[in-house]
Amino acid sequence: MRSYDSFVTEVRKKVFTEVARLAYEGGDYGRKIADIPYNIVPGEVASHRESIFLERAIAGERVRLAMGLPLRPVHEHRALAEGVEESAIAEKYYDPPLINIINYACNACPTKEMHVTELCQGCLSRSCKHVCPKGAVSIVHGKSVIDQEKCIHCGKCVDVCPYHAIVKLERPCAVACGMDAIGSDEHGRAKINYDKCVSCGQCLVSCPFGAIVDKGQIFQLIHAIKKGYKVYAIVAPAFVGQFGDLLTPEKLTAAMKILGFESVIEVAAGADLCTIGEAHEYLERIPGKDTYMGTSCCPAWISMVETLFPDQFDHISMTLTPMVLTARMVKKAHPDAKVCFVGPCAAKKLEASREHIRSDVDFVLTFEELQGMFEAKNVWYADVEGNDPLDKASAEGRGFAVSGGVASAVQKVVHEMAPDVEIKIQGAEGLRECRKMMTLAKAGKLNGYLLEGMACPGGCVAGAGTIRPVKKATALVAQYKKDAPLKSPTESKFAEWADKLD
Repeated sequence: MRSYDSFVTEVRKKVFTEVARLAYEGGDYGRKIADIPYNIVPGEVASHRESIFLERAIAGERVRLAMGLPLRPVHEHRALAEGVEESAIAEKYYDPPLINIINYACNACPTKEMHVTELCQGCLSRSCKHVCPKGAVSIVHGKSVIDQEKCIHCGKCVDVCPYHAIVKLERPCAVACGMDAIGSDEHGRAKINYDKCVSCGQCLVSCPFGAIVDKGQIFQLIHAIKKGYKVYAIVAPAFVGQFGDLLTPEKLTAAMKILGFESVIEVAAGADLCTIGEAHEYLERIPGKDTYMGTSCCPAWISMVETLFPDQFDHISMTLTPMVLTARMVKKAHPDAKVCFVGPCAAKKLEASREHIRSDVDFVLTFEELQGMFEAKNVWYADVEGNDPLDKASAEGRGFAVSGGVASAVQKVVHEMAPDVEIKIQGAEGLRECRKMMTLAKAGKLNGYLLEGMACPGGCVAGAGTIRPVKKATALVAQYKKDAPLKSPTESKFAEWADKLD
């Protein structure tokens, strides 16, 4: 879905822009928020749903969520502006859950169904009927028909049809959820099991109806800026190219200062410290104290292990994530500052809300949300004047943005520290594959390995808050990595901080 602009992505962009504009302008929030759905969905005729009133109602809920406010109940009247004045604060704000489903935007898609299309040619081999283990396929008037009561969704009929006339229909959000956290409510609409959900956000970007939305902090961040706080933006390495070719890394700091940020620090510098920390940890733990070790960078992967493999959680690295390490460096240098992490990840919002991290990271924005701020302030990238390169991080630190980058960085530093040590690595991208990897590790099949888990297929460049297509973003990060002035994390001027930020 993110390979092209669509109605869903356009609405998301408009929502973030309008919320940012509202925060920058200030004034009567109660009155102004009521106008936003009309700005997002103008006119009198619906363009994508059965009524323009439904389109505006959905836009209104998206606005509330972008401001960190909860969804309104459908069964009783609640004003769109309810809670808005209370949320106009200069600190982190939203109540769980982070990922939400707007019920009346959900299409109640089929959960899983084998469906015979009009392409069925009524062939005489009847392959679909013969392979069905439950006798669910019959021939009616020369065409295949599937009895959904008997069907066990094995897909054998799909595989053998010579005309590809049988398709497997599945709910896109459920397919994308590697935790199997999405079921159905009594009306057949998608429903999230929050005991399983790890807030990776893959359901969010997979829903073709835009019914799934995460909460945001744009509103509160801008209030912090307006109240005079020095807000430092720590920017994940996946940022390169996300805002188009005109906003180069050298221009980013100048552009962010237009929005009101004090300065910009690349999180790749924290990734260098994370690499050094995990390399030391691997050498201390493997072999000897532990059988294998998992990397600590992806919060959704960590939550998956904690939820599904609690007896294996001690195998995960204790090294802090690049986001937290970078934030702590900023707070040590500027104790009164506020720190805003800007990145591709919905799960980072959840990570930043944890009790032992709250004082380090004050706000979390996705690239999409930051783009809304640029739009609200009418920042034209071509007109931004600045030449302030981000040159404090190594190539390996920048490589954290793509799948395999974390493990390869740790492997490189381990080889520098202990050339005779062989470090075996195993990676998985997407939570389903991560689960398979952990099952093997638990069974003793990956002893001696460093495991890298990435919740998003492709790595951070495929996070729920990204803008560019994954393949394009991956290529841009590869070039950005190649251009790095430092090649190894151990060359970083912050390397001596590696054991001082715990």
